[in-house]
Amino acid sequence: MKIDVKWLQDGYHFEAANEEGGLIRIDGNTEIGGLQGGISPMQLLLAGIGGCSAVDVISILKKQKQELKSLTVEIDGDKQPTGNGYSEFKTIHMRYILSGALDEKKVQRALDLSITKYCSVSKALEKGSEITYDFEIII
Repeated sequence: MKIDVKWLQDGYHFEAANEEGGLIRIDGNTEIGGLQGGISPMQLLLAGIGGCSAVDVISILKKQKQELKSLTVEIDGDKQPTGNGYSEFKTIHMRYILSGALDEKKVQRALDLSITKYCSVSKALEKGSEITYDFEIII
């Protein structure tokens, strides 16, 4: 796996690219000269855990023969200073909003498996963050 991060020579604005050509705009906050044209590095961590888990959940629900119609993951991170000059997420809460003909117990199982076993991003972040989640099935 390889990612290139290129400075766009305008404040603290960057473009990250993967080997397949996927692009993400990254930006520092406006207090240091960011343009608000991209996602901050800390926001990328939250997007990473949400995307990683969503991939797992979709895969698990398909294997369970569940009819998932839509999935949104809302991620809320509580960023706290550590006293060493940087910040980390003390807590991360993920709210899954799903729709379709879904068995609530199967959804719960899919989420449990994703967060505790399969999602490599949650496994990396759980060392310093308490990760919680809940879900809602809408019709």
